[in-house]
Amino acid sequence: MCGIVGYIGDKSPVEVIMAGLHRLEYRGYDSAGVAVVGAGKLDCVKSLGKLKELDRKLEEHPLHGNLGIGHTRWATHGAPSEVNSHPHFDKAKEIAVVHNGIIENYQELRAALQAEGVQFRSQTDTETIAHLVRKYYQGDLFAAVKRALQDVEGAYAIGVICKDEPEVLVAARHGSPLIVGLGENEAFIASDVPAIMKYTRKVLYIDNGQVCRITRDGYKIEDIHGNPVQLEVKTVDWDDAAAEKEGYPHFMLKEIHQQANVIRNTLRGRVHEGSDEVNLPDMNISVEELKGCEKIVIVACGTAWHAGMVGKYLIEKFAKVPVELDLASEYRYRDPIVPPHTIMIPVSQSGETADTLEAIRIAKTRGAKVASIVNVVGSSVARESHGVIYQHAGPEIGVASTKAYTSQCTAFALFTIWLAEVRGVMGKAQAREMIAHLREIPEKIQWILDNQEDIKRCAADPKYRDAQSALYLGRGYNFPSALEGALKLKEISYIHAEGYAAGEMKHGPIALVTNELPVVCVAVNGDTYDKMVSNIQEIRARSGIVLSVATVGNEAIRPHSEDVFYVPECFEPFSPIVVAVPLQLFAYYVAANRGCDVDQPRNLAKSVTVE
Repeated sequence: MCGIVGYIGDKSPVEVIMAGLHRLEYRGYDSAGVAVVGAGKLDCVKSLGKLKELDRKLEEHPLHGNLGIGHTRWATHGAPSEVNSHPHFDKAKEIAVVHNGIIENYQELRAALQAEGVQFRSQTDTETIAHLVRKYYQGDLFAAVKRALQDVEGAYAIGVICKDEPEVLVAARHGSPLIVGLGENEAFIASDVPAIMKYTRKVLYIDNGQVCRITRDGYKIEDIHGNPVQLEVKTVDWDDAAAEKEGYPHFMLKEIHQQANVIRNTLRGRVHEGSDEVNLPDMNISVEELKGCEKIVIVACGTAWHAGMVGKYLIEKFAKVPVELDLASEYRYRDPIVPPHTIMIPVSQSGETADTLEAIRIAKTRGAKVASIVNVVGSSVARESHGVIYQHAGPEIGVASTKAYTSQCTAFALFTIWLAEVRGVMGKAQAREMIAHLREIPEKIQWILDNQEDIKRCAADPKYRDAQSALYLGRGYNFPSALEGALKLKEISYIHAEGYAAGEMKHGPIALVTNELPVVCVAVNGDTYDKMVSNIQEIRARSGIVLSVATVGNEAIRPHSEDVFYVPECFEPFSPIVVAVPLQLFAYYVAANRGCDVDQPRNLAKSVTVE
């Protein structure tokens, strides 16, 4: 959850670190701090709240040097406060640590250190690391960090600096994401690539159990037991402007508008005009294993779980393999049955979702093959999978996922066609037709983006903008659309919203329908359209406010609806990709009209790297 930035070099550490932390604000945080080594001392400034408060305090108390670390904290242990904010220090305030993750045995470590006379300042698990490093420090910070981490259990990405070693930055990682950026006579650490794109594109993806000693002119990597490690330097090809708003009022709106191009990127190199084949070069699962697959398990959290439901419907319909859809946070805490010939598909935008990673590890120990759908190249999910489909959506800054969701659904469509052909249950003509439908989706999304007037109008209407609750209904392929549309509204506008399968209305939720309740009904053309209209009529008979999402040209839906959002005609199995866009725009404009912090909704974080 937390954001980490560190720097060593000739630039101002505070300038570099604060620029990086601002680019990591999408991760969500409640406090922040910076520590710098210079002039023979280690100095620090912290603040509660947004980074603008830390900027103000740094103006009043400037920090000077060539080495520093910074942090934005999302509270896990101890309430949000300056005392609990990072960096944390040893007793003498000569060693500073920033940390993302959770130290699971921190209470035992804390008790042991207190028995040795250590006094703690905070309620955090992170402070134990600072005291452990001091315990083992004998003039070599790199060695002390490696030794300290042998005592630690749990997830961590850390940056460590020491007053007595002003030319050394130490970083380590296990479970939580961390990268090292390499420049000319300077180096960086960060939780995520956007933090340092302004300065360098050459990065090292630190892996689990690895510790890196960084100076301005080089680095050395070992595991915590001192065994040397060699990592390949990667070049990040993201455009630097991808982390900026590009004139949009919010990152979320920019990312909604990027979706036509994002879908093209997801398809690029994998399908071609007139082709009847899908190319997935990073799958790395043998044809024999694919043909012998008897069960697929999809695991994900939040929005990615909704994409997984779209995937379930597609795979079962066209690839003819039974699919189990699981919340990763539930999968890891039960005793799942993983029969032979199972393939797991984890879905994660960040590739660092803690629950999803643990589900992968459980499945692998029981013999499953893992083929992940993930956005971040080199992320933990990608590295721990046998095969991967990268979304190629670029960095997503807004906390509420938009382009990641539609690219995940697109990745599932690609996987479905590919798997169906490999297994011999889909012929070339059908594959060619489905690929053609996929390639049409970006233009359909662009049509919606170019025709937003009704969406903006409705979002400003008090009956929607000021609603206390809302229902979202869908059937078949668009039941997941109802779930995802409701999630978008609730997470950024704070209007209570629930998604339901429309056929379930009579089994309880219809009791909620009044003349003050908006009900968003996904009623695009397809096999379940007539049933959906029947459900809409039931709501209208009880004076509910119906907002329909329908196919262009369908005027018959208007008498049954208060308002209508139109989408282009679409191959129904792929319609969730298209339907998502007006639902995202509606949630965005409602939230903006309510004055909500759209990009950073309260209590939420972008990448959930702890339980």
